[in-house]
Amino acid sequence: MQATTIDEVISFLDLIIEESKETPSTIGYFAALYQKVTCKVKEGIENGFFDDNPRMERLDIIFANRYLQAYTEYKNGISPTNSWQVAFEETDNYWLIVLQHLLLGMNAHINLDLGIAAATVMKGKNIQDLKNDFDKINLILGELVHDVEKELSLIWKTLEKIIKATEKFDTILIDFSMKLARDGAWKYATSLAASPETNWPQLIAARDQKITKKAQIVTDPGFLIKFLLKIVRLEESGSVETKIEILEKD
Repeated sequence: MQATTIDEVISFLDLIIEESKETPSTIGYFAALYQKVTCKVKEGIENGFFDDNPRMERLDIIFANRYLQAYTEYKNGISPTNSWQVAFEETDNYWLIVLQHLLLGMNAHINLDLGIAAATVMKGKNIQDLKNDFDKINLILGELVHDVEKELSLIWKTLEKIIKATEKFDTILIDFSMKLARDGAWKYATSLAASPETNWPQLIAARDQKITKKAQIVTDPGFLIKFLLKIVRLEESGSVETKIEILEKD
């Protein structure tokens, strides 16, 4: 399951989403969100949004293929990177809320995969030439934040009241999945790009170990928060299939 075009990426994500609905599996939560992001990037490429649109498609494909490879390996009983292994293993955890599943996927894909993809697409070139387009991805993700909030509100009704009462939820999503994660991904990409390619496996393994530890913030945030999240989990409505369908909505 490796794509050669952005349309193939979307098709492969479709397969994962449909398989997750049939199983059912919470793996489909992240896949549904990721498909929406990919469609937005495709739209940006077609509209000439990026400085170098063909390069952005190559980056998107390399980036997506790391997720597709990790998914395929996991399904075939082969261990993917540790950060993806944790994310996939936790899909069987009944007590994780939808947002936690999304954050685990974003942790592995943004904090590890994105930097590798950016360094890969710029091999033999000045990676700083990519910075402007890299930052434009943040604008696309920012547009999706409110969509995700609406979708999660349909799953957990109390969330709508919280959003109206406070802006904290926006901050959580933006800080974790975009600002902090993407700033870190860019720093990591430049570090890889400045290193001999022979050192990449060692650097990637070290980064993977670090990112895997970050996943514990999501899965084990402390007794009190964990207790509150269990209450949220019990209040979440709908089957796994229904939740995936909600996350798919435009």
